[in-house]
Amino acid sequence: MAGQKWISSKFKGVRFYQHETRKHGVKYNRYLAIRYQKDGKRIEEGIGWTSERDPADGKYWTEEKAFILLERLKGAARQGIKEAPTRLSEQRQQEADRRNAEQEAQLFEARENICFDDYIRLYWSGCGSKKTATLKNEKMLYERHIKPVIGIIPMKEVNNDHIIEVMHKMKNLDLSARTRQYALQLIRQVYRHAELKPPIKKTDWPKLDNMKQRFLSIEESDQLLAALKERSETLHDQALMSLHCGLRYGEIANLTWNCINWSSGTIAILNAKAGSRTAYLTEVTRQMLINRNPGKPDDLVFGTISRKTGEIEKPIQASKIFSDVIDSLKFNEGVTDNKMKVTFHTLRHTYATHLFETTNDLYLTQKALGHSTITMTQRYAKMTDDRLRRGAQALEERFNTKPEGANVIPFQRKAGE
Repeated sequence: MAGQKWISSKFKGVRFYQHETRKHGVKYNRYLAIRYQKDGKRIEEGIGWTSERDPADGKYWTEEKAFILLERLKGAARQGIKEAPTRLSEQRQQEADRRNAEQEAQLFEARENICFDDYIRLYWSGCGSKKTATLKNEKMLYERHIKPVIGIIPMKEVNNDHIIEVMHKMKNLDLSARTRQYALQLIRQVYRHAELKPPIKKTDWPKLDNMKQRFLSIEESDQLLAALKERSETLHDQALMSLHCGLRYGEIANLTWNCINWSSGTIAILNAKAGSRTAYLTEVTRQMLINRNPGKPDDLVFGTISRKTGEIEKPIQASKIFSDVIDSLKFNEGVTDNKMKVTFHTLRHTYATHLFETTNDLYLTQKALGHSTITMTQRYAKMTDDRLRRGAQALEERFNTKPEGANVIPFQRKAGE
C-alpha cells in the first residue's frame, strides 16, 4: 500500500503499517516488516499481514513472532551458520523446499503402494499422444498376460520373480519373442512414468530371431510381378520399387514426387528408420514412375483416392491383393515358420540378397539398405553360404580329377612315423 505511514512497534527492528478499513480481530489489520544489518548493509523484508498465518507453525503473524524471527536471522548472520537462513526470503525458500520435498516423498510413497492395475490405468489416461491401435494392443496384452500375475500387487512389491513368471507363461503359450518384448516394454514404461525403478533385468529380455530367411529367385520375382500386374497396377509398381530399390513399404507409401531426382536418377528417402538416405532408380523403375504421370511436388507417388472424402490419401499397408497373389502362386504353401514366409518385406530382403550376391560388397549393401550398423547387413553374407559350399564342391572335383597318363604315387609312412 504505497504512501502508508510506517509505525515502529515495541519490538526493536519490527515495524508495521495499518490497513485503512480492514480489521483483524478488534485491531486494524497490520502489515509487518523487519529491519536489520547484514554485512554492513541494511536489509528490510516484509513479513505479511497479521491476518495471514506463518507457514512454519500455522499461527497468525504478530509483532512478537516477527521479532523472534528477526532475532533468529540476526543470530545466524552473526555466527555465520551456512545451513541457517540469514534472510526471510532464504527462510521462505527453505520452507518451500521442505514442503515440496515432503509432498514429493508422499507422492513417491503413494506410487510405491498403489497396485499395478490402478497405476497403469492412470498411465493410460494421460497417454493422449498414443495411437488408438497402440492403446488397444497394450490393453489386450495387459489383460491377458500381465494383469493375472501382477495386477493386484503394489508397485513396490513387484519383483523380478513376477516378471519371470509373466515371461514363462507367455512362452508356454508359444507367443513370439517380439510379443514378450512388448510386454516387458509396457511394464518398463509404466514404472518409468511412476519414476520408479523397473523390476526388470537385462537377462529377462527374450532374444529376437525374426530375420527373414526367404528371398525370391529372379524367376519367382518375375512371376510375382506379372501376377500383381494382372490384379493391381499400383501394387505392381510398389512391389517393383521394393525389388529394384530396396524400399520398405512405409517408405514407398510416404514417397512424394519432390523426392524423385530425375537428372541424377535418385530417390530421397526421408525420415527413414535409421535416418534419411538416397536410393537409386533402375531404368525399369524410372520408366514405371514416368508412366504414373508425375504430379505436384508434394503429391504422393502412390496415393489413393479416398472413397469417403475424394481426396488423395496415403496407403497404410500393402493391399490384401498381395497376400492373395502369394497364395495363388503357392509361395507359402506348407510353410509354418514366419521367417520363411513370403511377405511384402521379402521383396526388400530379395533386393539386398541379390545385391550382395552380385557385388559381394557388404559395405555397399549396408548403405543401400540404410542400416545404421554393419551387424544387420551381415545376415546377407550368411545367406550366401552356398557359395562356400559350391567352392568346396569345386575343390573336391579338382582333387578327384586325374590328368590323363598321370601316375599317382601313394604316400607311404616310414616305420616309426
